[in-house]
Amino acid sequence: MVYHSFPAPAKLNLFLHVTGRRPDGYHLLQTVFRLIDFGDTIDIAIDDSGQVIHENPLPGVPPETDLIVRAAHLLKKRTGCLSGCRLRITKRLPMGGGLGGGSSDAATVLLALNYLWELGLNRAELQSLGLQLGADVPLFIFGRDAFAEGIGEALKEISLPEQWYVVLTPPVSVPTIEIFSDPGLTRNTEPIIMAAFPNDRVRNDLEAVVKKRYPIVEKYLSWLSQYGKSVMTGSGACVFAAFNTQAEAMRVLSLLPTTMQGFIAQSIKQHPLFDLVS
Repeated sequence: MVYHSFPAPAKLNLFLHVTGRRPDGYHLLQTVFRLIDFGDTIDIAIDDSGQVIHENPLPGVPPETDLIVRAAHLLKKRTGCLSGCRLRITKRLPMGGGLGGGSSDAATVLLALNYLWELGLNRAELQSLGLQLGADVPLFIFGRDAFAEGIGEALKEISLPEQWYVVLTPPVSVPTIEIFSDPGLTRNTEPIIMAAFPNDRVRNDLEAVVKKRYPIVEKYLSWLSQYGKSVMTGSGACVFAAFNTQAEAMRVLSLLPTTMQGFIAQSIKQHPLFDLVS
């Protein structure tokens, strides 16, 4: 059986504003998504079994609830595809870290199986499918840095300068739903227009809630703030700072205390699988 390897890159939220709430409970957001060259890897082998087999399920995550399995089943249901596949994942992105790991994994499966199974869905169709799996999934299928609104699915390409990032990974998993349901969350930030980014008013509205609930995140933010503007990505727990050169980023990472964890990554202009779909 032949396995093909496909990357699932992480994302950073350069800012995240909560601008309101819909009647169905979903929060209205504004954010800028940035793709980086660090992430998970999905290995896929296709067959004619008609089954979707996850060969190395994540601890504590039943295969039927795993996003990569759900993505494969959703694609089969949407297209009537009779083929099967076997999935393996090499996990580098922390769960509950705000780097979009699960969403990126799901998007990679949709992109890769659409290609391997020769289904012919276009980018817009795959983005629509992805939204059924999670609000961040369409971003990875969109495949470029984006200014996002709505619940995060209304995407517009944005041009950003190339940068390097020091990303720190506190040893805690932050449940997104817990943060968005916190009564202390600010939900009325004034919307900005895309042309206004970047400016000094942008921030992550979820940060204050996360720091209160998870003091270790504040500890990581505080340490990184010595060397640049430190920001929490998504609903946490990971935090990052931007640098203009690899040397600067490496220098900061070299100073990281042995009790802390992190990595450096470079921005990427488009998703590595961008050209698999039109």
